[in-house]
Amino acid sequence: MAKFITAREAAALIPDGATVGLAGMGLSGWAEEVACAIRDRYKETGHPCNLNLKQGSAMGDWGYGNNFIGWNRSKREGGPDTEHGNRGVTRFGEAGPGLITRWTGAHVGSAFTLRDQAIRNELKSWCLPQGVIINLWREIGAGRPGLITKTGLGTFVDPRVEGGCMNQAARDSGETVVKVIEFEGEEYLFYPSFKCDVALLRGTIADEHGNISFAHESVINEGFAVANAVKHHGGIVIVQVEYLAQANSLNPKEIKIPGNLVDYVVQARDPMSCWQAEGDYWEPSFSGQIRKPMKAIEPLPFDERKVICRRVAMELKKGDTVNLGVGMPADVSKVVNEEGLIEHVLMSTESGMVGGVPSALPSFGSAYNPEAIITPNEMFDFISGGGLNMTCLGIGEVDKYGNNNVSRMGKRLTGPGGFIDITATTPKVIFAGTLMGKAKLQVGDGKLTVLEEGTIQKFVDTVGQVTFAGQYSPEGQEVLYVTERAVFKLIDGKVTLIEVAPGIDVEKDVIAAMGFRPEISPELKTMDPGIFCETWGGLGEYLN
Repeated sequence: MAKFITAREAAALIPDGATVGLAGMGLSGWAEEVACAIRDRYKETGHPCNLNLKQGSAMGDWGYGNNFIGWNRSKREGGPDTEHGNRGVTRFGEAGPGLITRWTGAHVGSAFTLRDQAIRNELKSWCLPQGVIINLWREIGAGRPGLITKTGLGTFVDPRVEGGCMNQAARDSGETVVKVIEFEGEEYLFYPSFKCDVALLRGTIADEHGNISFAHESVINEGFAVANAVKHHGGIVIVQVEYLAQANSLNPKEIKIPGNLVDYVVQARDPMSCWQAEGDYWEPSFSGQIRKPMKAIEPLPFDERKVICRRVAMELKKGDTVNLGVGMPADVSKVVNEEGLIEHVLMSTESGMVGGVPSALPSFGSAYNPEAIITPNEMFDFISGGGLNMTCLGIGEVDKYGNNNVSRMGKRLTGPGGFIDITATTPKVIFAGTLMGKAKLQVGDGKLTVLEEGTIQKFVDTVGQVTFAGQYSPEGQEVLYVTERAVFKLIDGKVTLIEVAPGIDVEKDVIAAMGFRPEISPELKTMDPGIFCETWGGLGEYLN
């Protein structure tokens, strides 16, 4: 039966050199109070040290912490130090080098302190596809040798490219986290299982037997899979919760981690260390307690971002099941909702949200009024099995072969998140973003004007890292690159210009801003002028 302890007592249980597994997305599932106690103990005693951190989704705070109700209250009442942008995995880096010395995750960009340590080669860092990591926990828990999949072939994860290494320290270590194998005449990647010693998890409620409910969580994360993997190797499972309940008082169907897998429960002394998402302490429409009126969801302001989201939405068809990625792609749902057509498509995110209106940052991974919430393990099974009709993901850097890099931009480390898993099997892939970064643009009256050219080139001669490999695009997959000025399509392995915005000169405003000359379709069209007007109302025509 689980033992109830303090955060400081939990920190003292973690041995030097332990492999620690996490589950969650953003701040959902993140045990903030226990993590702060681990950080403080390391500062005071030098222990635990040399930890090997394993996480799937991004677990951090992009800097929204003090913009919301509750931050000042936590500071006044002596609660955890939830400073601006400092919550999440970045807590471990606040102790300085040595606490974490190996770090593997699908997304490392929001853990600023650890990311900076990785840039300085003070720890070894690898990034793997999000779905691979999340489902590898299940393989470990079941006692299987690892995960075999085509996901990652041709990308930086492929050991013939970079083997998932994100810094020189990882490359110099000689450690292998993925292998190429041949099975029945076809190439696959093999991701080996590993031993994990500690699970650091969070739920909403624990009963007296240690059964964990996710009642207020917006994401039903992979906590069960991580706990099971750790128990398979005889490790310990620590779960932070906000509330305690009498034994046998919770609905058994609401228990997401049974008490027989839980060794220790920490009830947070301050509820503000149990945020549902980065931007929301608790939004009940995220976790199913209420349904929010659709008109209460604010529309996007009218600018080039909205134009891009409208153009992406034009690719939707009634009845489609669609995945939306972090950043600009998540805002496509707001366009569809504003047009009054959200009931005609099924929006989803890799976190397990099915239906409703996916939230953008600062609460990406959650959704307003979801129809269903499944685990990320189940969602990635659905995605890998070809269940999506379409996905929209971001643009970092794109080259003439259609390769897209969103995982490492110069020295800035980010990671692929679910990007590699999702693009591997989805029949229609749309990458969305501005043509140039930091350009000054004017939108209105059915046209677009470039007032001042940007300073960040996104369409480049050679990408810094291959997150999406154009040459590995499955046969029959449709790949589009949607910007505010132009739309491109991957045709015969080459980026081809197929549409240009009204008011835009192809040579001066498009090609001159690119690091390569794209192919130009003989049937080059003008983008719908309606999406460049403040009021549109034309999406229904395209959905049909």
